[in-house]
Amino acid sequence: MNVIIVDDEPLALDILETFISKMPDLKLLARCSNVFEANDALQNHEIDLMFSDIQMPGLTGIEFLKTLKNPPMVIFTTAYSEYAVQGFELNALDYLLKPISLDRFMKAVNRAQELYRLAHPNPASNAVPNPETSIQVGKEGVLVDDYIFVKSDKKLIRVKFSDILYIEGLKDYVIIRLEVGRVISLQTMKSLEDKLPLGQFVRIHRSYIAAMDKINAIVGNMVEIMEKGQPKHLPIGKNYRDELLELVEKHKL
Repeated sequence: MNVIIVDDEPLALDILETFISKMPDLKLLARCSNVFEANDALQNHEIDLMFSDIQMPGLTGIEFLKTLKNPPMVIFTTAYSEYAVQGFELNALDYLLKPISLDRFMKAVNRAQELYRLAHPNPASNAVPNPETSIQVGKEGVLVDDYIFVKSDKKLIRVKFSDILYIEGLKDYVIIRLEVGRVISLQTMKSLEDKLPLGQFVRIHRSYIAAMDKINAIVGNMVEIMEKGQPKHLPIGKNYRDELLELVEKHKL
């Protein structure tokens, strides 16, 4: 993936450049000290991923992202946690809080690589997917009782609603996160949302649908779901908060 980094602090640029050098699938094309240099890099190169600070002179990273018609994948880097929800509202891929650790950086990059592979599938790969790890699925699904059949190659794979933790939208794909494994589907969040049973699932964000019975807690503007024994925090979009709270109220003591 072609990468640029945007930050007005030279030390922050140095740290990101060092981390990027450790990732063989990343190619750093530009170090930018402000959004104007970043805009020039985006105009002159095909960029897949941008690491951008938020607080910078001139335009902030968030303001800059709003100006881009076809932005690359964006991972925000900042020392201020209060920008997290706003960053997710702009469909940022991740949000790294400074000082950034290498393991947290690698987790964000792995997420970007996952999306990149979805957008650039390898047509030569005909391997049979493992349903307990990752299933590449097609465009349509058929709703039946307490499960949904999802087309995968020439088969229909059954996914039980009770196994779904949450659903994540990544551009033209959705990832159905399960108790064990995941299912990847080439379709929109809206088309899948229409197939889900009412009351069992709730849209909490433009990029997330949560299973109501898997919500462990609501903490501020985040929903907490346990995934692989660890709490996973999903942002609540301001346009979806009322519907979520309405469902929560029905089960509130």
